[in-house]
Amino acid sequence: MKAEAVRRSSQGDAPQTKIAQTRDRRDSRWDDHRRARRQELVDATISAVSKHGAGVGMEEIATEAGTSKTVVYRHFADRAELHLAVCNRVASQLLPKLRTAIESTSHPREMVAAAIDTYLAFLEADPQLYRFVVHPQPLDGPARSSPTGPDPLSSLSDLVGEQAAAAITVALQQAGHDPAAAAPWGHGVVGMVRAAADWWLRAEHPMPRTELAAHLTDLAWAGLSGVVTTASPNSLEEK
Repeated sequence: MKAEAVRRSSQGDAPQTKIAQTRDRRDSRWDDHRRARRQELVDATISAVSKHGAGVGMEEIATEAGTSKTVVYRHFADRAELHLAVCNRVASQLLPKLRTAIESTSHPREMVAAAIDTYLAFLEADPQLYRFVVHPQPLDGPARSSPTGPDPLSSLSDLVGEQAAAAITVALQQAGHDPAAAAPWGHGVVGMVRAAADWWLRAEHPMPRTELAAHLTDLAWAGLSGVVTTASPNSLEEK
C-alpha cells in the first residue's frame, strides 16, 4: 500500500512539474525578448544621436526605434537608465581598445601615449556620441529610484579611469612602489585628458589629434615619470 501511495503521489506531482517547466520556458523566452529589445533601443539611441546630436530627446529616440516613448519606458525606467545602457555599449567597445593599446608596449611612457591617443581617436570618430555618454542630459521622462543605488562605475569616464588606474598600478608595482596612489592618479589623468578633449571639440580641432595627444602625453608623463620608474639609467632615457 505504501508503494501504491508513493506511485499515486508521483503521478499527482507530474502535472505541477510540467506547469513549472512551461512557466520557466515562457519566462526565459520573455527575458530573451526583453534583452533583445533593449539592445535594439540602444542601437536606435546611437543612431538618433548621430542624426540629432548629443542633446537628442526621448521622442526622437522613440521615433528612430519605430515606437513610442511609452514603449521605451517599459524597457528603461528613465533616460538615465538608457544613458547607462549606451555607456555600457560604448565602454564594451572602447575599453578593449585601451587595453590593447596599453599592452602593446612594456614602456610606461609609451603606454600613456597609446592610451591617450586611443581615447582621442574614439571621440574624434564620433564626437556627438562622445558628448552624449560623457555629458548626460537632464531627465525628460519618469524618474524611478533604484533600491540598490547607482553603479559606482556607471559613467564612461569612471570606467576609463579604472582602466588607467590598473595600468598605473602595474607600473608602480614593477618599479617597487606602493600602488595606493594609482586610483587618484589614474582618474586624474583621465580628467585632464577629458577636459582637454572637451576644449578641442569646442574649438573645432585647432590642432591635429596626434599633436594634441603628444602635448597631453608630455604633461601626464612629467608628473608620472618620477613615480612609476625606478632610479636607473634606463629611467633617465624614458624621461
